Amino acid sequence: MQPRIDRFGRPVEKLRISVTDRCNFRCTYCMPEEGMQWLDKQALLTFEEITRLASLFVRLGVQQIRLTGGEPLLRKDLPRLVRQLRALPLQELAITTNGYALPEQAQALYESGLRTFNVSLDSLDRARFAKLVRRDFLDRVLQGLTTLSALGECRIKLNAVVMRDLNEDEAVAFATLARAHNYAVRFIEFMPLGADDSWYRQVVVPGQELLARIQAVYPLVPVAAAGKNPAARWRFADGARGEIGLINAVTEPFCHSCNRVRLTSDGQLRTCLFSVQELDL
Repeated sequence: MQPRIDRFGRPVEKLRISVTDRCNFRCTYCMPEEGMQWLDKQALLTFEEITRLASLFVRLGVQQIRLTGGEPLLRKDLPRLVRQLRALPLQELAITTNGYALPEQAQALYESGLRTFNVSLDSLDRARFAKLVRRDFLDRVLQGLTTLSALGECRIKLNAVVMRDLNEDEAVAFATLARAHNYAVRFIEFMPLGADDSWYRQVVVPGQELLARIQAVYPLVPVAAAGKNPAARWRFADGARGEIGLINAVTEPFCHSCNRVRLTSDGQLRTCLFSVQELDL
């Protein structure tokens, strides 16, 4: 079925489903270190409710679903939900995770039919990683990536949120990692929530700056765009494995072509990541 068109003329093709609001990390750009108020478990959608809503979205033209959180791997028995969603006529079913539980759960997720994994990884330096996520878990995340790589034909993407004077100097190191393991690294511009322009200039690292850093070491060639994707994609000119992507949400905003909506873990429809309005489904 052709996707529905919103009032701005954008096709709604992708659905992000949060399966829990809880997380075992405390990333500095995402949530405070303490004082979080979690939803009561009874408020969360059941897997059957999620599958029912997902099937309706598919009937309305949604083609891709991504499971998110919080940290989705904290939701008990997640492979059962994956199996239920895999029965829908989707182009892709994916998950975004911080990677902590992958050493134990990757095999079961793979066997349930999941093949696309986005793993958040903001630094390859242990001290920086601990500073950014307030947890000393880098070794666990890297172990999870190794476990995924051993499973077979998985699409593994790394999401790195880049901030000035924190991790922008690791662009080449991430590119080297992508080449070594056939990862697709996505550099994401930090998206400020406030209106302090001086703070914006100090923190946001333009994606083009990261591209120049990598190009100086590993020449890149653009990958032809396929559909509406926020990432500008690049491959290595020498034919090496791996891929580089730039999600320049601040310096090159793509709201005009956004094709995704979000379902919160308690059943609210949110049409934008930054929206303060929700529709209770």
